[in-house]
Amino acid sequence: TRAQLARYSDLRFKAMAARQHGAKAMLVVTGPRSPNAGELIPMTFDTALAGSGIVALSITGADANVMFRNVPDKTLEDAQKALDSGNPHVGGFVLPGVDARVHASVEREKRTGYNVAAYLPATSSGALDKPWVILGAHYDHLGRGDHGNSLATREEAGRVHVGADDNASGTAAVLAAGETLAKQPRRRHVLLALWSGEELGLIGSSAFLASPPVPADQVEAYLNFDMVGRMQDNKLTIQAMGTSPAWPKILEQANVAAGFDLLLQQDPYQPTDVASFNLAGVPCLSFFTGTHADYHKPTDTADKIDYADLDRIVDFAAAVTRRLEELAQPPAFTKVDQPMQTGAGRAGVRVFTGTIPDYSTEIKGLLLGGVIGGGPAEQAGLQKGDVIVEIAGQTIANIYDYTYALELLKIGQPAKVVYMRNGVHKETMLTPGARK
Repeated sequence: TRAQLARYSDLRFKAMAARQHGAKAMLVVTGPRSPNAGELIPMTFDTALAGSGIVALSITGADANVMFRNVPDKTLEDAQKALDSGNPHVGGFVLPGVDARVHASVEREKRTGYNVAAYLPATSSGALDKPWVILGAHYDHLGRGDHGNSLATREEAGRVHVGADDNASGTAAVLAAGETLAKQPRRRHVLLALWSGEELGLIGSSAFLASPPVPADQVEAYLNFDMVGRMQDNKLTIQAMGTSPAWPKILEQANVAAGFDLLLQQDPYQPTDVASFNLAGVPCLSFFTGTHADYHKPTDTADKIDYADLDRIVDFAAAVTRRLEELAQPPAFTKVDQPMQTGAGRAGVRVFTGTIPDYSTEIKGLLLGGVIGGGPAEQAGLQKGDVIVEIAGQTIANIYDYTYALELLKIGQPAKVVYMRNGVHKETMLTPGARK
């Protein structure tokens, strides 16, 4: 199908395939039959790519035509026609008499992101051995959408992605909850945190926990707010419920006044900052009003925010915080085993390895930020801090290599994983499971 074949068009996949076959460099060109014929293919880069292991350059059609001059009865346009025909037997061929020498110089610019935090000190005793509650939200977004995560249409490309719901709504919720809690007596210190780099891979919250001004073992709980401004039908999703057995009662009590139709999800392995705190062993929750057609588009604007319901969520979060302060003992943390299925051949089932990539560090290979409890990676002995450098015979230089390599795995069939732990080369066998 078109969806299955789409991965082959990805330049990262092409680079990986070329590298695996021993190529020293990859040259890409816009075909003469393409709508944008004559244009160079733009280079895109993100922190997760971190060294693909092969030089790649975009060249002009004129340069490519020079390379075809010794190929009898075939031009660049002929090659594109054959590929466009969908003929599965179209393959590579030699360009005789071509001696290509490539020199590439890439200047990487790094930027510093800043977390922003403030705290409300406790006003009375009773803080126990875990005196902190953290309320957090990411305040970064996509700029003009030129870093790969934008879902803007061609007509919207280049416009500012204002991110009213994702995540100005969460940022406002943290500040407003802090304003509410500041007016009340507190038996816990309340840290209000705004994270940078969430859209790039939870970088801000991961950095906070790597060098925390507040040690994770002193944090009673973390409440996360990500996209809380577009409530529909009074439904509020609460994620990461499985991180503590204390959550159901706390939420039930706090919701008496709020009156939300709560959709409770046990899974803490979410693509938001709650995942960082789950890996640190902190009981956590994430508030979410659901996705919508404006997600990651310039059309996610302030006029579409439901401010009345956002105020209700703020009051609800403040009530949850007060319930935490009333506990005689901190809520116990529970490691959540993500449910898996066994077997294969069912529609919608895909390979599941139970690995959690760490996007905050540039390193050759796939650095694990953790593993899902009870998952194949944990059963194979993999753990946080391991760096996967090969799986199923495929070299892993970055997260994209790993993603493509997963497509080679088969449910229930062991695959060899080569990884580094504390500088020591190790191997293990991982048996993928299935997950919808």
